[in-house]
Amino acid sequence: MHLSNRSRTNPPSGIRTMFALAANYPDAANLGVGEPNYATPEHIVERGVQALREGATKYTPNAGIAELRKALAAKLAAENAIPGTERNILVATGACETLMLCISSLLDPGDELLIPDPCWPNYLGQVHLAGGVAVPVRTYAEDAFHMRAKSIEEAITPRTKALLLNSPSNPTGAVLRREELSDIAEVIRRHDLAVISDEPYEHLLYDGRVHVSLASLPGMADRVLTVNSFSKTYAMTGWRVGFVHGPEESIASMTRLQENFSSCVNAAAQVACLAALDGPQDVVEKMRLGYQRRRDLLVKGLLSIPGVRCHMPEGAFYAFPDISAFGKSSEETARLLLEKAGVVTVPGNAFGAAGEGFLRLSFAASETTIETALERMRAFLTSLA
Repeated sequence: MHLSNRSRTNPPSGIRTMFALAANYPDAANLGVGEPNYATPEHIVERGVQALREGATKYTPNAGIAELRKALAAKLAAENAIPGTERNILVATGACETLMLCISSLLDPGDELLIPDPCWPNYLGQVHLAGGVAVPVRTYAEDAFHMRAKSIEEAITPRTKALLLNSPSNPTGAVLRREELSDIAEVIRRHDLAVISDEPYEHLLYDGRVHVSLASLPGMADRVLTVNSFSKTYAMTGWRVGFVHGPEESIASMTRLQENFSSCVNAAAQVACLAALDGPQDVVEKMRLGYQRRRDLLVKGLLSIPGVRCHMPEGAFYAFPDISAFGKSSEETARLLLEKAGVVTVPGNAFGAAGEGFLRLSFAASETTIETALERMRAFLTSLA
């Protein structure tokens, strides 16, 4: 059977590659999974079940049910200082499809999208599928992997149409400050670019940091597509509900595209998401505090291993330690840790060229899993020194 060039050449996910390998090691301590080990809060589950029993089993509007879109517009206005109505909101199948809709709506073949390096690898595959060109903007460990306005401006060419931001960041945990975002906004306005701001980890912040949405800054609301989801905040990864805020014409365009991607998000999940927004939010803070304890446990343990360096993640639930001192590539190190030590990690080069020499470790795992992984890593990496 003939396969399209885009399907044959779409880059594989290094994360999924490690998942597949890890299936052969069922007793491995898994720090590769980027999803909460918490269960979805019970009141959300119960509302979803109730919705199914009440008949929420049919198609919904392409853009999502009106009640959820209105609630999301209210949430964004109150929490993120992004004004709008339900006409500024599209609900899609997870942040992953939401991002694909954003990229497809912005890029024509050959257009360039600036992306952080390191970055979540799906950005690369999605730009490729849209026929665009992903242009990496390097970030550095000594700068806590913060994306800088100067680096962005240096990467702009006549083919550049948009910038993709991710704060808090997967895989580095970087959280951009307001003044940094203001500098980036100045560059965006000067070069008349659009922005996709990917913000699913907005509530997972540590050490007093505050999340700032780029669209809330002066003159940016009409330039920014703000992407978010319920997956990380409410431990709802399997429910697959994401959303995007943007100018009305952009949302209308993506709504037309949605019909060709998944038509609509399943009805009961949307009702459950209403319960997530309207229900008690103390569950979110409880999970955040749990992640912070696990972060501290993981980073302290990593720093106790001779040869390992690791900056303190500012947000999300990933550590990104530097393992270059052991003289092996990140991919070889990750494979050896799996095969010889029984620890699942993700090689840093899966996230871009700037990730070489690093590993991504998720602290969304349980404390017991983290402690087991650290013990095994310490024994194995010490043997390499």
